[in-house]
Amino acid sequence: MLEINEWFFAQLANFLLLLIALNIILFKPLLRLFKERDAGINGALNTAKSMDQEKDSIIARIDSKLAEGRGKAKAVFEDLSREGMEAQKQALDSARNGAAELNKKAKSELETAVEKARTTLKSDVENFSGQIVEKLVKA
Repeated sequence: MLEINEWFFAQLANFLLLLIALNIILFKPLLRLFKERDAGINGALNTAKSMDQEKDSIIARIDSKLAEGRGKAKAVFEDLSREGMEAQKQALDSARNGAAELNKKAKSELETAVEKARTTLKSDVENFSGQIVEKLVKA
């Protein structure tokens, strides 16, 4: 069994001194390093979380600006489309009016030419009929 003698106390004192020395030299510095590492990791995690939140807010701002820009672009596109349709309508109306005016002018010129031709033909017919009557009377 275990005998308690002077060597037991010497071994106990040696163990306690070694425990105190190791605590001062090894355990406390290691525990301090572990705490510093945990603090560094936690700080990095907190920084990463804050950066992630900042990233999310920036993405949200960018998305809202993109949506706003798309809305403005759509409005501008619709305005330009409407203006283009109006310009096209005006051009078509102008072309129709021009064509109608040209048609009216051509009809007027044609009617004038027809009337002139009728009067010319009428006078020619009168001359020819007079000549025919003269030839018939002479014959």
